[in-house]
Amino acid sequence: MIAEDEDLLRAALVDLLRETWPELEIVAECDDGGSALDAIETFQPEVAFLDIRMPGLTGLEVAGAIPITSPTTEVVFVTAYDQYAIDAFDKGAVDYLLKPIARGRLIATVQRLKSRLAAGRTDTGALTTLLQQLATALPAATKPPPLGWITASTGKETRLIMIEDVVYFRADNKYTVVMTAAGEALLRKPIRELLDALDPAVFRQIHRATIVNLKAIEAITRDDTGKSLIKLKSRPETLTVSQSFMAVFRSM
Repeated sequence: MIAEDEDLLRAALVDLLRETWPELEIVAECDDGGSALDAIETFQPEVAFLDIRMPGLTGLEVAGAIPITSPTTEVVFVTAYDQYAIDAFDKGAVDYLLKPIARGRLIATVQRLKSRLAAGRTDTGALTTLLQQLATALPAATKPPPLGWITASTGKETRLIMIEDVVYFRADNKYTVVMTAAGEALLRKPIRELLDALDPAVFRQIHRATIVNLKAIEAITRDDTGKSLIKLKSRPETLTVSQSFMAVFRSM
């Protein structure tokens, strides 16, 4: 499984992998963290190539859920940063590739992956330790302030909605449904484009198609089948948390 939000870089990695590891089957190509997490849960891949910087969930957050959702998956991080990464990665338990990806480096990574897969030695403890190191060493991304308000339509009317009044966002094809206590409106923007514009301390993705305001949650429960459900303070409906995203909740 490959997760990289830049189309050209993702295509280049796919081409290099097909050249250097022709027997490899690529089961999914993803361009954001939420899709990557879903793909890992669905396909249980032997290897996941994760871009560290992605919209929504970062590669580090996706990797943090892997010991729960797919514990036998080997992780290779793809990153543009080498200053902080080399010391942590060169322990040998988890691999990384620097952008732009060099063919020789990928060949060495493939050989190490093949050896670990043949030995069945996936080390989730080493992955957890590495994630803790990278969490403090990763340079902070320079981002604009989070959204304070949006404009969304209800029929022929356009409404200005303050972000704190949003209970949750739900994907609707190329658009996004904005749900408040008073009802719904339609935002003419895909949910993927919202992820990096929202304050991650307030809004969290709980499903590939759903982002919830944490302040709007009354409780998280389980039904008789073990499915996790969110009960809201100001809405009667419940929201389903996919198993893979529940793993992210546990790490919060």
